[in-house]
Amino acid sequence: MKKLIAVCWLALGSLSAVVAADFDVRKPEEFQKLLPSGAKVEKLSTGFGFLEGPVWVSRSGGFLVFSDIPANELKKWTAKEGVTTYRKPSNNANGNTIDRKGNLISCEHSGRKVVLENSKGEVKPLIETFDGKKFNSPNDAAVKSDGTIWFTDPDYGLGKNPHDVAGLYVYRFDPKSHEVRAVIKDFDKPNGLCFSPDEKKLYIADSGKPHHIRVFDVQKDGTLANGKVFCDINSGVPDGIRCDKEGRVWSSAGDGVHIFAVDGSLIAKILVPEAPANLCFGGKSGKTLFITACTSLYAIETTVKGAP
Repeated sequence: MKKLIAVCWLALGSLSAVVAADFDVRKPEEFQKLLPSGAKVEKLSTGFGFLEGPVWVSRSGGFLVFSDIPANELKKWTAKEGVTTYRKPSNNANGNTIDRKGNLISCEHSGRKVVLENSKGEVKPLIETFDGKKFNSPNDAAVKSDGTIWFTDPDYGLGKNPHDVAGLYVYRFDPKSHEVRAVIKDFDKPNGLCFSPDEKKLYIADSGKPHHIRVFDVQKDGTLANGKVFCDINSGVPDGIRCDKEGRVWSSAGDGVHIFAVDGSLIAKILVPEAPANLCFGGKSGKTLFITACTSLYAIETTVKGAP
């Protein structure tokens, strides 16, 4: 975690000369389809330790949940009340997502597990071990429409604890059979992940040495095939990623949010004053892009919605 925070502040310093400009546009015609005229990056709140894992929760009028990992806390944001505490302690939760039943799924670093919070606010362990061994530090998760939960397990939050599992893998959990399967084992540091709108493809960020996002074909039996590099990140590393409803990929990076077309070409960068770690679509219209970046929470209005 100290390493991540140091990288965050290094990126912040490097951006001091470019924060006056909000965008680096490579494909103007495509970019104009994504943001309304006059859209700007807005800082919603600041003063946190290190922010991650934003997810929009539709119930109770709608609100954003996100993680402050060093503070051991999940935070909540609404336009009316601003930021309040959602859950403390959080076992240093990182990535959060919502399943198709509206349950909140969280990846716990210090807990070394994935937990589920139901609509009553009850938090229960969901995925605790692989072959009887503890995970390293579950990082981010995505839920498929069939209920399966896919998550990454690098060792960023492991600290001085031993590696019980030999490698840093990507997993698939079937809540019906309770089977936990390692679907990919050759990543350096598997991190953010998301499905294409039709769920035929799974995108996975590698925030280790490769600095790229790979894409895989999702097979009917729950395996992955035909993996290839989708795009490279030329500033910092890819961390949190999301697909929009048209299949474009939005990725956090050292200088902001990079937007890629379905063919992997760069459409534009949304420049952010602090290095983003993660992002999600949400808000009343579903078209607000929320960005967790170092010590602050940002947002920008778009004209597109995120994939389910």
